[in-house]
Amino acid sequence: MKSFLGKRAVASAISLVGLVILVFFLSRLTGDPTDLFLPEHASQEARDKFRAIHGLDQPLIIQFFSYLGDLLRFDFGESVRRSEPAIDSVLRGFAWTLQLGAVTMSLVTVAAIVVGSLAAFHVGGFFDRVATFFSLIGASAPDFWIAIVAIVVFSVNLGWLPTSGTGTIWHWVMPVSVLFIRPFGLILQVVRGSMIAALNSAYVKTARAKGVRNRPIIFVHALRNALLPVITVLGDQTAAILNGAVVVETIFGFPGIGKLMIDSILQRDFNVILAAIMVTAFAIFLMNVLIDILYTVLDPRIRY
Repeated sequence: MKSFLGKRAVASAISLVGLVILVFFLSRLTGDPTDLFLPEHASQEARDKFRAIHGLDQPLIIQFFSYLGDLLRFDFGESVRRSEPAIDSVLRGFAWTLQLGAVTMSLVTVAAIVVGSLAAFHVGGFFDRVATFFSLIGASAPDFWIAIVAIVVFSVNLGWLPTSGTGTIWHWVMPVSVLFIRPFGLILQVVRGSMIAALNSAYVKTARAKGVRNRPIIFVHALRNALLPVITVLGDQTAAILNGAVVVETIFGFPGIGKLMIDSILQRDFNVILAAIMVTAFAIFLMNVLIDILYTVLDPRIRY
């Protein structure tokens, strides 16, 4: 396991360096932040001073190696817009996204496993057809459309929920609900398929022949072996949220890392963009390692 984790860490570090190089130079193609942060009538002296303070007066290649040197000291630079260390802005936004993702994926996991398992147990029945119908709709519905419809119905027409912010628990209802729908539809389908195969396996038939009740058969004998593909999809969907629920956070004004990245791209806050990408990539690396460990827990035959 240690050698496996070491190889994964090296591969992730190489990918991260490549990503930093790509984003660093592509972000510079968007233009000079001086044009955004200083008024149009600003003097040339003020512009030169701004560019010198933020190192923008240096040749691009010098800026790049200077940035790499700072990274080796865990210095992610300063946010031009907020006048604070870029990593502080990113960690603050990431904490919000992490909470949003944890709440959403916890609900998704429990609901998809329970509903998917029951649908598989009643395969072909009314419950299975209803669950499959709504899961397919949920898996194919675009987030931005659901978010807009939710705002129109629950905020504008009914006035039940706030449209943006994080002040109360009611501010979380629509962002969590919108992020819930797509992963729930996808994972329910995976659970259902895996459980159908598990329920038709020889060891489940043997348990039934021994008189084991339905609930232990579903949630103890069959579910454990059906979880491996489910964990893979769960990991992908969690990574999608951690990578920035960009659309949902932007529409609902949620101060997560997705909204932070969009704002930073629009405002050419290069250090925040790069710091956000690195923090997100590191979080996804840790999550993938956790998934690999879960594989070995669920199936002891798996060795790395």
